[in-house]
Amino acid sequence: MGRNEIGAEGLQTAIGLPSAVMLVVGGIVGVGVFVNPAIVARSVHTPALVLGAWGAGGVIALLGAFVYAELAARIPHTGGDYAYLREAYGPLPAFLNGWTLLLVVQTGGMAAVTIAFAKYLDVLIGGGVPQSVIVVLCLALLAGVNVLGVGAGNGVQGVLGAIKIAMIVALVLAGVLLVAPAPQLAAPAAHGGGIAGFKAFGAAMIPVVFSYGGWQTANFVAGEMKDPRRDLSRALVIGVLIVIACYLAVSWACLRALGPGGLARTLTPTADVLGLAIGPAGAKVAAALVAISALGYLSQSMLTAPRVYFAMARDGLFFRGVGEVSQSRAPALAIMLQAIWAGVLALSGEYEHILSYTVSMNFLFFGLSASALFVLRARERRGEATTPGFRAPGHPWSTGAFILACVLVIGSTFWSYPLESLMGYGLLALGIPPYLYWRRADRRAASGAGQA
Repeated sequence: MGRNEIGAEGLQTAIGLPSAVMLVVGGIVGVGVFVNPAIVARSVHTPALVLGAWGAGGVIALLGAFVYAELAARIPHTGGDYAYLREAYGPLPAFLNGWTLLLVVQTGGMAAVTIAFAKYLDVLIGGGVPQSVIVVLCLALLAGVNVLGVGAGNGVQGVLGAIKIAMIVALVLAGVLLVAPAPQLAAPAAHGGGIAGFKAFGAAMIPVVFSYGGWQTANFVAGEMKDPRRDLSRALVIGVLIVIACYLAVSWACLRALGPGGLARTLTPTADVLGLAIGPAGAKVAAALVAISALGYLSQSMLTAPRVYFAMARDGLFFRGVGEVSQSRAPALAIMLQAIWAGVLALSGEYEHILSYTVSMNFLFFGLSASALFVLRARERRGEATTPGFRAPGHPWSTGAFILACVLVIGSTFWSYPLESLMGYGLLALGIPPYLYWRRADRRAASGAGQA
């Protein structure tokens, strides 16, 4: 490993543009796209509204990709949102972002996806292996691969991502070419127009934006990219466009094969479509599709998110050991910490409670990170910051539209799930005492070093 392959933070720089694109895609596409079209169809009842919801979610994600692309070009540091919030607003909001990421947002999502992987793998192998064993082995294996270094983790993630996209394409082709179109009649509406219709569309958007979440996780590993200022901005836009195409295609294939009424009634839209296309084997193929997609998401999460905790520790805002680099030039302790906590949540079942209030917290930090772009642009005008290679198209209007979308998603979440949303912000507030403790300890350490 040559010296030119080691970044300023001691991490290996080994990620190029193709791998970065797969990181963006892998961070977004989990298991939601194979289940959530049915949930959306139960809230809105016509093909136009179902596809409109997925299209609107795609626009929000693309606006976010534009913002994060410029942020990445301006601040190509490990940690993504953590680094942007730290530079724009100081350490407290940055720490709270990392705190919620580790406590519930990232690990809770990983716990849910790990359980889904275990269930679908059980279908494929015909049972016999306890779910808890599969959960532990899955997380341990992925953590072990990533502890070996970014090259190993990135290689596994790239292969799983390519397989995932290929299987999505096969699903869409099967639904379009092998299944006769179902009647496209609207499902019976449980609401009228006006405020009730608006609320129903807002409820439909919650699983949509949850499915689109994760484009920002590729920014976590900016410090390990060969040319983050150039490649990360390109990867964000390309990756989000690929995901939008996949999501719209899957939703259209499900609507075409099942009709909006059939889609709203099913709990397993992917299995139903493949069952119509290839018969009884469809359930097994669907299980394989979801299992591989879940594994790809977990692989990406194990590679990217620990870099946030690593960055926090290097700033003195977390356990010091988490900021250390192993001989393989990977943040090994940060990776193992995330794997262990995700496993605890998965085995305890607590992820089922926390997932219901992560969307609101996610979009709070998305909006805050986007607002940081206004701060950085102002500094540039004052000559306090350099001009990046990538500039968000349409700024300030596009950035403002993304922030407004974040506010609307938060409002819709509170409207539909007020108690869960309040509980989420309660967990956010619980991060303030640990922040104050680590902040004070870091200042004491710095003062002691200065006196020495």
